[in-house]
Amino acid sequence: MTTYTALTTLTGRKPAEALGAAMERLVPEPTGVGVFEVEDGSGLWEVGGYFEETPDVGGLALLSASFGAKPFVVSEVPETDWVAHVRRELAPVAAGRFFVHGSHDLDKVPADALPLLIEAQMAFGTGHHGTTLGCLRALDRLVDSGFVAQRVADVGCGTAVLAMAAARVWDGRIVASDIDEVAVEVATANLRANGLEGRVTCVEAAGFDHPALAALAPCDLIFANILKGPLVALAPDLVAHLKPGGRAILSGILNEQADDVIAVYRGVGTDLVAREQIGDWTTLVLGVAA
Repeated sequence: MTTYTALTTLTGRKPAEALGAAMERLVPEPTGVGVFEVEDGSGLWEVGGYFEETPDVGGLALLSASFGAKPFVVSEVPETDWVAHVRRELAPVAAGRFFVHGSHDLDKVPADALPLLIEAQMAFGTGHHGTTLGCLRALDRLVDSGFVAQRVADVGCGTAVLAMAAARVWDGRIVASDIDEVAVEVATANLRANGLEGRVTCVEAAGFDHPALAALAPCDLIFANILKGPLVALAPDLVAHLKPGGRAILSGILNEQADDVIAVYRGVGTDLVAREQIGDWTTLVLGVAA
C-alpha cells in the first residue's frame, strides 16, 4: 500500500505544535502527525504527517502559509524495512567518554570510549536528543571531577542509557525505573545487549514509589530526564532520596523553564552546580550540601 508524507519546518516550538494540531484536522486525515525539534541549535522544528491517501495539497499549502512555515514537501513512501532504515541513518553519538551506537556501528567505537549499545528498534533515548545528550555530558563532567557514586537511580529511564552509562564508570547499586511497562522491557533488553545484566535493576514505578528505590536511598546520584511538570512534582521525594553531597542530573526542561525548576529545587534544599543548553533544552546538575 502506498503511503505519503508531508513535511515542513518552521521556527519555534509553539507555532510548530499549533501547526501539528491543525494538520490533524485535514481531510483526508493523517494517520499520524509528528512535531520534532531539529537538534542543531537553529531553532527550527519539523512538522510532518503520514497519510494513507493522497493528502490535500491545497490545504497543506494554506496551513504552511498561515503558520509561516516552509511549503510542505509531499512524497510517496515505498514499503520499507524501517528498522534497517534507522540503522543506516542513526549515526553514533559521542558524549565525552561515552559512545552511543547501534550494532551496525560496532566497528566505529573508539578504542578509548565506553560503549553504550542501543538497537534501532529501541531508539527512544539514544543520545541524539538534547536532553539525553546533556545528561551524558553532565555525567562525564562529574566523573572528570572525581565524583564517585555507589548508589544511583535513573527515574524515567526509557532505554536505561543513563543507568548503563553509570554502570560503565562505577561499581555499585543502580536502579532504573519507568512508569511505562514497555520502557522497562526495552531497558532490560538493552542491559542484556550491553552485558550489564545484574549490574542494573529495572523496575516499573511511578516516581520513587517502589521498594527497590526506597531500599536504594540515600542515593549518591539521581537521573531524572523527564519533563518540567513531573520534575517539579517529584522535587521533595527526589531530594529526600539524595544523600548529603549527592547530585541530581535533571533534564527534559525547555530553556525557558529552567529557572522555575531551579527555584523549586532550591526551595527543597539543593544548589545549582551546573547547567547546559543544547538546542531548546536545558540540563541541570543540582547538589545537596554535605
